Amino acid sequence: EVFYNRQRLHSALGYRSPAEFEKMAVVP
Repeated sequence: EVFYNRQRLHSALGYRSPAEFEKMAVVP
């Protein structure tokens, strides 16, 4: 479920690089 949510957020962010996504997803 967490993985699914991460994928959804990644898509919503415009498919940024995983590194960029993680920097923006620090907040729980």
